[in-house]
Amino acid sequence: MSAAENLETVRAAIAAAESEAQRPKGSVRLVAVSKTKPAEEIAPVIEAGQRVFGENRVQEAQAKWPGLKAATAGIELHLIGPLQSNKTADAVALFDVIQTVDREKIAREISKETRKQGKSPRLYVQINTGSEPQKAGIEPDQADDFIRLCRDDLGLTISGLMCIPPVDENPGPHFALLGKIARENAIETLSMGMSDDFETAIGFGATEVRVGSAIFGAR
Repeated sequence: MSAAENLETVRAAIAAAESEAQRPKGSVRLVAVSKTKPAEEIAPVIEAGQRVFGENRVQEAQAKWPGLKAATAGIELHLIGPLQSNKTADAVALFDVIQTVDREKIAREISKETRKQGKSPRLYVQINTGSEPQKAGIEPDQADDFIRLCRDDLGLTISGLMCIPPVDENPGPHFALLGKIARENAIETLSMGMSDDFETAIGFGATEVRVGSAIFGAR
């Protein structure tokens, strides 16, 4: 199947999961993860009506998305991979959403760059729900203090939370934990669920799911 055909399959699965969870149709946004895919493979998915995309690396996104954005109105680009401090200025300039605010240094750099550039990308805090040492993200028990720092000390608007559960665990408890942290901090956007578990995530209240391989194929 083509990527455009896969996109329709994923959209149908999202709609079915919304119905199963007794949630309104269209309450979950699809972020099509186009990392490692060239512009010519992304274009048919844009032509099929998809407008929200996720990329892992700032430099890779810079090479292909300015042209794609210029060709099609309404594209929304999310950074879903770790952000290095020396790429913060470029990320603020290019991305509409940064989903991986995960430490004080990055939060301070984003605060500085948003003021300098006069841009305000939407910001999500990444939570390391599994406390995995190799994975980015704020520890769950530090999330409240970090969100407060971003909001009160740095003047940042935190509009979402994001997580990537451990691959060898049931994702449900991790999605539930993210939802709990969101409620405690009056955050409405939950970016959780990928190709293998997005339907489960929708059952736990995901408002955005990040789906790559189910659309574009294996990398």
